[in-house]
Amino acid sequence: MRFYNTLTRSRDEFTPLDGNTVRIYSCGPTVYSYAHIGNLRTYIFMDLLRRSLRYNGYKLKHVMNITDVGHLTDDADDGEDKMEKASREQKKTPWEIADYYTKVFLEDTAALNIGKPEIIAKATDHIPEMIAFVEGLCEKGYGYETSDGIYYDIGRFPEYGRLSRLKLDELKSGARVEINDEKRHPADFAIWKKAPKEHIMQWESPWGMGYPGWHIECSAMGLKYLGEQFDIHTGGVDHIPIHHENEIAQSEGLCGCIPAVFWMHGEFMLVDGGKMSKSLGNTYTLAQLAERGYSPGDFRYFCLNAHYRQKLNFTFEGMDSAKKSLDNLRKAIVSHKGVENPEGGELVAGFKAEFDEAVSDDLNIPKALGVVWSAARSEIKSKAIYDFIQDCDAVLGLNLDKPPAAEDEVPAADIDPAFDAEIRAAIEARAAAKKAKNYAEADRIRDMLAEKGVTLTDTKEGTVYKLG
Repeated sequence: MRFYNTLTRSRDEFTPLDGNTVRIYSCGPTVYSYAHIGNLRTYIFMDLLRRSLRYNGYKLKHVMNITDVGHLTDDADDGEDKMEKASREQKKTPWEIADYYTKVFLEDTAALNIGKPEIIAKATDHIPEMIAFVEGLCEKGYGYETSDGIYYDIGRFPEYGRLSRLKLDELKSGARVEINDEKRHPADFAIWKKAPKEHIMQWESPWGMGYPGWHIECSAMGLKYLGEQFDIHTGGVDHIPIHHENEIAQSEGLCGCIPAVFWMHGEFMLVDGGKMSKSLGNTYTLAQLAERGYSPGDFRYFCLNAHYRQKLNFTFEGMDSAKKSLDNLRKAIVSHKGVENPEGGELVAGFKAEFDEAVSDDLNIPKALGVVWSAARSEIKSKAIYDFIQDCDAVLGLNLDKPPAAEDEVPAADIDPAFDAEIRAAIEARAAAKKAKNYAEADRIRDMLAEKGVTLTDTKEGTVYKLG
């Protein structure tokens, strides 16, 4: 297998450090709010990696953290803890907030057929390990104390910036964090924060009451469960310049080696060609997609059509296409079920070679999915092809053994002509709104029709509708 390694900026041959077991650490969610589809795309990538490794015969020891303390609103050293902010706004304790959103996140990932890592580790369950890690950094001269916390001295770590390719002289004061005169370097980052009395989440430490810096949890838990060095670290591309860079500095400072050999990162998801952001109000949850008639499988299929290292542009037109394509794929697959035909077995060897090569080439899932389509469309119908596709689904995770959607269109003769005219007028108005790029109005019309039991599907020939 070959994976693109952010550390080396190249596709490298993969060999586990320890026999046949692959040790992986994945940055998990900060559980202060609902995960949006951009977040969930990263975990679909994580799942595809897990499935591909297992498909190639490896065993897994995989850790994912749950950040329920210490992640500040600016992802650096200042601002408000996201858990405390959510606690105040929602009038619940931070622990209630964390429990609720952890439960929803795990439900969402299960609905998306994302396999659960072997170890799920909550930050608040590992405070002693983090304190011990910070003490070790201080003993080795990497940590120093100020009036508001313990900071990592990046001046003691010349390799800082190795992952992101940033240089220390490019990290200008105030660019990433607020100016702090007690810091030795503007980019020094907190590994432990001293807590004011009003701070809800705080623990006893050698430096008084406080709470961990965001980055320290992954280093401490990675060390505890996977050892000083493991095989693969995953996350989103947004983790490269700060979080993962800081993890490397912490772990190498304490242990003397880089924590992971491979660093793999999933790209951003866009919305209508622009940035997805809660502040812009253009994020969607899995539940919101369901309200529009899309299943978790539809969204997973949508994600599988782009390589994990490519930006993926989310549109509802794209989701319509994914929904229809997944159903058409299932229809093509079921045509092979139970058909005894020896010719199919001869075709499978070629399809399998192509599929295996795609999966092993830096998770080229779009190409692998194309191979499955070629097999499903084969004019030769055969149970061997059906069985091959089910084997492929161990990687794709699309539940391709599920029957295609039932045909539920209402015959034209059974539709009230006046209602039909009303629907078609609304469809025309929606088309005009989309042409004018007034997507809010187009969505309003779609939602209005949905409330009346009308489902729209955009096709190459135009928009069609179904009742019921």
